[in-house]
Amino acid sequence: MATTVHEPPKIESLPDRNRLGEGSAGGGGPRSPIPAGANLQAVHDHSSPASRTGVWVAIAAISMSFAAFTSALVVRQGGSTDWRHLALPRILYLNTLILLLSSITLEVGRWRFRRWTGGTESQRAGAQRALYATFALGLLFVGGQYMAWLQLKAQGLYLATNPSSSFFYVFTAIHGLHVLGGMAGLLYVIRKLGTSALRRGTLDAASHYWHFMDILWLYLLLVLWMKL
Repeated sequence: MATTVHEPPKIESLPDRNRLGEGSAGGGGPRSPIPAGANLQAVHDHSSPASRTGVWVAIAAISMSFAAFTSALVVRQGGSTDWRHLALPRILYLNTLILLLSSITLEVGRWRFRRWTGGTESQRAGAQRALYATFALGLLFVGGQYMAWLQLKAQGLYLATNPSSSFFYVFTAIHGLHVLGGMAGLLYVIRKLGTSALRRGTLDAASHYWHFMDILWLYLLLVLWMKL
């Protein structure tokens, strides 16, 4: 009786290691998941939902806090017999211009960052310079706010001198602390950009916060000008 011999199944050859990105030129360890020649800028374009959500939550919380401070100011002024109107230091208007200019330099940095494709060093350096300029202008703003305090002290107006001066110090101090927080965020963004690991969403989140500080200051300056 004849015996039928079945041909063993064929085992397909393994795919090319280099094509799958599992090997390196030396055949040693695993390769990077980023294909060779890939656009690094596109890799880092995906934003983290946590960073976006965190910034908007912070903006909402800060807005509610200053709304509460404004309500307290209005109530205190309406029921006060010792309220003393004060002339705002003129340096506040220069500080406002500096802060608005910082938003412009920040947008220049964002524009240059978008143009950066991961291979043009000059575009990345240009974005860094614009972000450093934004940080420097923020530092000038904080220093200008301190100069405004010195001008009030020269007039004999301190934190506990009058309710109006108290609100001035509280409003400007709290806003200045939030600006310092934004400056810390800018330093983080600059450091990430220096290592080519900056995500577009991270820069956008820092930019939204910084622009909010501008809008908040314009609001506070209007309130101080009208009520103090």
